Amino acid sequence: MNSGIDLQGTFITSLTDLGLPPGLAKVFWMPLPMLLMIIGATVAILVSVWLERKISAAAQQRVGPEYVGPQGSLQPAMDGLKLIFKEDIIPGNADSILFTLGPILVILPVFISFLIVPFGQNLLISDVTIGVFLWIALASIQPIGLLMSGYASNNKYSLLGGLRAAAQSISYEIPLALAVLAVVLMSNSLSTIDIVQQQSGYGILGWNVWRQPVGFVIFWIAALAECERLPFDLPEAEEELVAGYQTEYSGMKFALFYMASYVNLVLSALLVVVLYLGGWESPIPVGFLADLLGVSETNSAVQVITASLGILMTMFKTYLFVFLAILLRWTTPRVRIDQLLNLGWKFLLPVALANLLITAALKLAFPFAFGG
Repeated sequence: MNSGIDLQGTFITSLTDLGLPPGLAKVFWMPLPMLLMIIGATVAILVSVWLERKISAAAQQRVGPEYVGPQGSLQPAMDGLKLIFKEDIIPGNADSILFTLGPILVILPVFISFLIVPFGQNLLISDVTIGVFLWIALASIQPIGLLMSGYASNNKYSLLGGLRAAAQSISYEIPLALAVLAVVLMSNSLSTIDIVQQQSGYGILGWNVWRQPVGFVIFWIAALAECERLPFDLPEAEEELVAGYQTEYSGMKFALFYMASYVNLVLSALLVVVLYLGGWESPIPVGFLADLLGVSETNSAVQVITASLGILMTMFKTYLFVFLAILLRWTTPRVRIDQLLNLGWKFLLPVALANLLITAALKLAFPFAFGG
C-alpha cells in the first residue's frame, strides 16, 4: 500500500472540496511532509541524546542529568538552545563558503533519507520504488561534506579528520551496499514497504535476520562505522585529533554536526529494523491473534490497534539498537585506523560479496524459501 500517496490524495481532495484549485492544494501539501520529517527527526535527536546521557551514566555508575525536567529529560533541549545562542566563529584563514556548506551537506542527506522509512503500515511520507537505492546514494554525499569541512577549516587536525572520514565511509559503504543487495535480491524490490511486506505473515520466523544472519551482522557493523560511533570514531578521535573535522566549528554549525550524528544513528537503526527485523510487524502475527480472539481484522477498532501496535513495534526495535550502539560506545575501546580499514577491505568486503553470491545461488536453487 502506498500510504504516502493515499494521505496526499486525501489532503488534496479535502482542499479541492473547499473550492481550492488542485494545483494550489498541491502547493499547500508540499511543505507538510518536510515539516513532519523535521519534527520527527528532531524528537528522535532529543530522545537519543537523553538516552546517551542516562545510559552512559548508568554504565559508569553515575546519575546523569536529573534537574532539567523529569529525570533530566529536557537537558538535550537546553543543550540545543545553548548551541543556538553561542557565537558562530569562522577562522580567519578558513574558506568561509566551504566552511559553511560542509555541515549543511552532512545533515541534509540524512534528513532526506527519512522520506523512504516506514514507521508503520500507514506511516510513510513517500513510497519510492527505489527507496533503498536512494538511501545508499544519499549516504554517499555525507563524506563529501565531512571532507569539505576538514579542508575548509585550514587546520591540520581538521584535515586529517576529514580524510579519515572519507576513507572510513568509502571502506564501509561497499560492504553495507552488498548486504542490502542480498536483502533486495530476496525481496525482488528496492521499496522499503515491499521489503517489510515480504517478511510478514509468519511473525518472527519470517524476518530476514534468520535468512540473512551474516548480512545482518555486516550491515550493523558497517552502519556503526558510517555513523562514526565507537569503536569506529576515528575521524573525531579526541586523544589524537582534538575533535577531527569539528575542531574549528562552534555554535549552530557544530550543532548541525551533532544533530547529524544522532539522526544518522536513529536512521541506521530504523533501516536495520526495516531490512532485517520485519519493520512494523509483531513477533506474533496480528492476524493469528485476531483469529485466536475471534475478531475480524476488518473491524475499525482492530485496525486502529494494529496501526498503533505497528508504530510501537517499529520504535521499540529501533531504540533497542540505539541502546546497543550507546552501550558499545561506553564499553569498547577505539580501534586503530589501520585495523579499521583492514576490517572493512580485507574482511567485511569479501564476506559481504560471498554472502551476496550464496544468496543468489540459494534463491535459484530454493526460490520458495528465498523470495523467488
